[in-house]
Amino acid sequence: MIKESFTYEEATAYIEEIPKFTQKHTQEHTREFLRRLGDPGMDRKIIHVAGTNGKGSVCAYLQAILMAEGKRTGFFTSPHLVSVNERIQVDHTQIDNETFLRVFLQVLEVVRQMEEEGIAHPSYFEFLLGMGMKAFAGTDVEYIILETGLGGRLDATNSIPQPALSIITSISLDHTAILGDTIEEIAAEKAGIIKRGVPIFYDGSNPKATEVIRQTARKQGAPCREISKNAFEIQEVTRKHIAFSRANAYDKDVIYQVPICGCYQAMNAEIALEAAEYLLQGEVIHEDRWQKALASIHWEGRMEQAAPHLVIDGAHNPGAIEAFVESMKALGADEGEGPVILFSAVSDKKYEQMIAYLCENLNAKAYVITEIEDARKVPAEELGQVFRRYTTKPVICEVDIVDALKAAEKQRGEHGDVYCLGSLYLAGMVKKLLEGGGYHAKF
Repeated sequence: MIKESFTYEEATAYIEEIPKFTQKHTQEHTREFLRRLGDPGMDRKIIHVAGTNGKGSVCAYLQAILMAEGKRTGFFTSPHLVSVNERIQVDHTQIDNETFLRVFLQVLEVVRQMEEEGIAHPSYFEFLLGMGMKAFAGTDVEYIILETGLGGRLDATNSIPQPALSIITSISLDHTAILGDTIEEIAAEKAGIIKRGVPIFYDGSNPKATEVIRQTARKQGAPCREISKNAFEIQEVTRKHIAFSRANAYDKDVIYQVPICGCYQAMNAEIALEAAEYLLQGEVIHEDRWQKALASIHWEGRMEQAAPHLVIDGAHNPGAIEAFVESMKALGADEGEGPVILFSAVSDKKYEQMIAYLCENLNAKAYVITEIEDARKVPAEELGQVFRRYTTKPVICEVDIVDALKAAEKQRGEHGDVYCLGSLYLAGMVKKLLEGGGYHAKF
C-alpha cells in the first residue's frame, strides 16, 4: 500500500486537480492502466452505454430492473451533481468515504509506479474509472453498468474489451468541437463502442444516426436491435410521472410508470426494459417487480421536483432543450403566463441555439440568468444579451446563484413554477444550496 497519507478530503482535492479537459490518452494507455490495476471487474457482465442524451437515465432504469430481479450491480456514471462519490454506485448507493479513500489509495499506488516508469498520469476520468472498477471488483456484483463520459470511440470506458451488451441512446449535437459538427459525425463517435460480435441496442429515433449505427454494427458483425417510438405508447404525462404501455403482444396491456415527467423518458425506459430482457433471457422474470422498480426510480437532476414549484433539469444541449420543451407542452406547462426559466451555460455548448429554441418554442413568463462556478462559464450578462435577441419577455441577470433564485421566486408570483436548466453544473449548484441549507426556498 502506498505510504502517502491522505484523508478523504485530500483525496477528492487531488482528483479535482487532475485536468478534466486535456487531450485524451490513447486506448492503449487506459488498457495498460487497467491491466496494472489487475483488470478489475473484467470477469463481470459489463453493459456499456453511450449517447448524447438519456444515457444516465437508461443506466439508472436498467440498474433498478436488474436489482428488482435480485442481481447485484455496479454503476459508473458522470458527471456528479454534489459529491464525486455519486460516480461510483453499488446497488444504487454511492460508495462511502471509507471505500472511496481505500480504492483511491490502491489506484494512486499504481499511478505512482507508472510515473516512475515514465508513463503519463491517467486523466481525471481514467483515474475515476480505475477507482470504480476496483470498487466493483471488491464486491460480488454480477453486472457492471458503464456510462461513457464523452463520445464513445475514444472514451476511457471503451477500453473494456468485451462487454456483454452495448447501448446507444438518443444522439444530437453536443461537444461539436470534439465529436464533429454533424449528426453523422457524432453518431460515428458513439458507434465506436460497438464491438465485434457484441449485441448493440439503440434509439432509432434519428434516421441519420440510425444509418451510421447500422453500418458500423454490420462491419463489426454485431447483432443490432433498433428501438423506435413504435415500441411504446405514452398513456399519460403529469407533473409527477409519465405512463406508457409497450407495443409487444406479451405485455401491451401492462402500464409502466416512471416518476419523471419528461416524454423522452418513455424511450429511455423502453431501451432499459429491452436490454434487461436480453440480459436475463432464459431466467424467470417478474414483470410486477419491474413495474415497481421503474415507478420508484429517483434520478437526480432530470425533471426533478426539488420543491413544490421548482424543477431542476439537466438539459444542456440543443437536443435536450427540444425534449424539455416537448415535455412542457405535453404538460400544458407553457399555457397562461408560462413558467420562469432559470438558466446558465458553459462556453463549449451551443448555448445560442439552446436559447433561440427556448424563446421561440416555449411560452415563458420570464428568464433569470446566472453563472456557474466553473472556468468555462458564460457571464450572465453575455447570456442575457443573447436572450434579449430572441425574446421580449423580462430577462433578469444575477451573477450570484442565491440572488438568481430570489429573483426567480419574485418573478413566478403566487402560482407560477420555476424550471432550472442549461447546465448540469447549475443543477448541482442549486441542489447543493437546497440540501446544505445555503438557500431556503419559498417555492
